[in-house]
Amino acid sequence: MRIYLPSTLLELDSRHGLAPRLVHAVTPALRAALPDEDEEGLEYAAQLLAADDSLELLEGQAGARRRVVVAADVPEAVVESVDDAHAPSVVRLTSTVGWDDVACAHLDEPAAEADVLAAIGGDEGAMERLAERDMLWYDASELSRLTAGTY
Repeated sequence: MRIYLPSTLLELDSRHGLAPRLVHAVTPALRAALPDEDEEGLEYAAQLLAADDSLELLEGQAGARRRVVVAADVPEAVVESVDDAHAPSVVRLTSTVGWDDVACAHLDEPAAEADVLAAIGGDEGAMERLAERDMLWYDASELSRLTAGTY
């Protein structure tokens, strides 16, 4: 099952993988909420919802203020349904995701940092601008460069 984990640049530097948390996936509830979307559109919606949740992880954090979403493939057995009105794509990840399970990461470009900071502060205009921005795609093999500041 493909999941989208809200994350941060600091977490990408963890040697232990990504800890359990609420994540996003293409769920029956998401399919019902977006009945006209194909599989790619549903995955994109789950990714965008994870990007919104990554803002919460950035509150009070020093360093780069860029949204990060990690896409990983995990067994369905480590994902539980959540009764949450937060978003129709929310599920609970019950196990750590190892780096071998990561397919890619989506990351804001550096120019988005001002809007990320403003969105964390509650600026609705900044949230709308972030929703319009495309996040950059990085293969799992490139993640070490992200944490080293090469990108």
